[in-house]
Amino acid sequence: MRAMVASTLFGMLVCLAPAACGCGAEHTVQQTVDSWKTTIAKLEPLHEPLREPGPSDWLANHKETGQTFQQYVASKPAKPTGRRNTIYIQPLGPFTKKQQEIINLSSEFLGLYYNLPVKVKKDLALTVIPGKARRKHPSWGMDQILTTYVLDDVLRPRLPDDAAAYIAFTATDLWPGKGWNFVYGQASLRHRVGVWSIHRNGEPEAGEDEFRLCLLRTLKTAAHETGHMFSIKHCIAHECNLCGRNNRTESDRSPLYLCPQCVSKVCWATDTNIVDRHTKLAKFCNDNGLDSEEEFYKKSINAVSVSR
Repeated sequence: MRAMVASTLFGMLVCLAPAACGCGAEHTVQQTVDSWKTTIAKLEPLHEPLREPGPSDWLANHKETGQTFQQYVASKPAKPTGRRNTIYIQPLGPFTKKQQEIINLSSEFLGLYYNLPVKVKKDLALTVIPGKARRKHPSWGMDQILTTYVLDDVLRPRLPDDAAAYIAFTATDLWPGKGWNFVYGQASLRHRVGVWSIHRNGEPEAGEDEFRLCLLRTLKTAAHETGHMFSIKHCIAHECNLCGRNNRTESDRSPLYLCPQCVSKVCWATDTNIVDRHTKLAKFCNDNGLDSEEEFYKKSINAVSVSR
C-alpha cells in the first residue's frame, strides 16, 4: 500500500501542439504568448528553479513533462468564462468553530486567486455518505470517506449550472480507493467537481500559529486543485504552488504563490490584471498574518511595474 499519495488525481488533459491548431490559431497563440513575455521575464528573478526531488517526492515517482504558458494557451483549456464562471464551496460534515473560519477564509482566498465570484452552499451532513463509501483506515484507525463517491454521487447531481468549479471541503480524512492510504484532495476536470480535506492540515484550535499553519496548508491545496480544474498541469520548472506533492514535507516547502508561467496561465484564463490580483492577495495575506507570502506579492507588484 502506498504510504503517501499525491494531492490530486484528475482527468486526462489533452494538450495540442501549436502546429496542430491551424495557422490562424497558431498566430493568435503566438500573439498571446508574446504579449506575456515581458511580464514573465520580469518575474523570473523572484523564483527558484525546482529542486532535485528526493526519493519519496512527486517527480521521483511520477514522470511529467510540464506545461509552458504557450502550451497551455494552445491546448484550448477549460476556462471559467461565459455562463460557467462561479466557484461553489460545499461544506461537508461537521466543523469546529476554527475549522469553519478556515473554510470561510479559503473561500475568500479562492475568489482572489482566480478572480471569480465564490458562493458557499448550505452545509451537507455526512449522512449523505453511505456505509459502502466509508471505512476506518486499516492501520491508523481514523474514519475516511471515499473521494469517488463524493465526486460522482454527492457533487455531480448537485452541480449548479453556472459552476466553473464545485468543491467540497470536509474535516474527515479522504481515500480514493483500493491500494491507497489517503489523499489530501481529488478533482475531476471533466465534471468540474472536487473534494479536499483539512483533516491532515493541523489543529487550528491549538493557537494562533497552528491556525495560520492550517490555513496556509488549506489555501495551498484549494488553489492547487482548482488550478487543475482549469486545465493547468503540474509545474516542473520552479518552486510553485502547482508542483506535484507526494508527502507533507514536500507540500509544506511548496509556496502559496505561482511561478511566472503558471500565474500567466491563471491571469490569461480569468482575464485578470496581475497587479490588481497581487494587490488583493497581498492584503489578504497581511490581514491573516501570512507575512512572507505578503512580502512576495509586494515584490512581484514592484517587479512587473518597472518599465523597461
